[in-house]
Amino acid sequence: MFFDLTVKLKFRPCELRLAHRWAIAARQASDLHQVVLVELSDGEGVTGLGEAAPSALYGESAATASAFFQQVDAGKLSFADVAAGMGYLETIAPGQEAAKCALNIALLDGAAKRAGQPLHSFLNFGFRENHHVTSFSIGIDTPEVIRQKVLAAAQYPVLKLKMGDARDRENLAALREVAPAKPVRVDANEAWKTKEQALRMIEWIAGDGHIQYIEQPMPRGAEGKDLAWLKERSPLQLFADEAYHTGKDAARCVEGFHGVNVKLVKTGGVSGALEALRTARRAGLRTMIGCMIETSVLISAGAHLAELADFLDLDGNLLITNDPYSGVSAAGGVLSFAKAAGKTGLCVNTIE
Repeated sequence: MFFDLTVKLKFRPCELRLAHRWAIAARQASDLHQVVLVELSDGEGVTGLGEAAPSALYGESAATASAFFQQVDAGKLSFADVAAGMGYLETIAPGQEAAKCALNIALLDGAAKRAGQPLHSFLNFGFRENHHVTSFSIGIDTPEVIRQKVLAAAQYPVLKLKMGDARDRENLAALREVAPAKPVRVDANEAWKTKEQALRMIEWIAGDGHIQYIEQPMPRGAEGKDLAWLKERSPLQLFADEAYHTGKDAARCVEGFHGVNVKLVKTGGVSGALEALRTARRAGLRTMIGCMIETSVLISAGAHLAELADFLDLDGNLLITNDPYSGVSAAGGVLSFAKAAGKTGLCVNTIE
């Protein structure tokens, strides 16, 4: 059941079931992931959808997001002035970017619906059908399960392999038994604690010959001089994820990375993601748009920004079995709104 706060704002926690147990470096493996779904209505028949997909890594949870929503005076939010609404949300509590992300997306969804446009058009972007390709993520597991996951992901042209486990070498070998030459992105999730360890691992990975880049090889708090040392010597491009939240992090990331991973839940929504993407580009960094474990609400929101990114990792909805929405599709790994039931705003419809 949705909890009614005002005539305009509703929210409800939602437990997403993963198709496979999800594990990444130094994080607890799980079969479930908690998000909070939001509806924001203007009382005139327009409803904007939003989603908070909080991460404990940043001190956020479904409970903290719900507590944030309980403090919101929905009367101060309007589809006609998204920026003013976001300014108001900043006065409620610091941080809580996942919760602010949900409301930012809902505001923009409603605003674009009122304008009769899909979100990318409302934001003055295009969206090229049959062009934008997402990677498909393979979480840490046993080599045998890795083989099964890679077989099941045969339709996806690019894979992302999570590393940071004692079985990294066996897992990459298992992937290659099934997909010998498929392009792969490696995500270490801060696993390698020293620059020397990181370089050894990257040099070994580069020997594969089909690796596109490495994500977050060292902890986000690593010293700048160590990151610069690693960047100078790395045979593969390095992308920041946990180390890049907003455009304010761009200057530091230039020292140690070639690119950055922008996630809506880190930036506080689409508005913040636009700023983070543009700032990164101005700093000479390559860009990717990533995700958490999410429904089609957040994934579709990210997909509307695809024209601004060099790479996409928008597969969070592909990893779950109970998505309550339909939106952007990813047949063959290619993002498409062509068959989306909704044609305005996020282009998302409820299916439960």
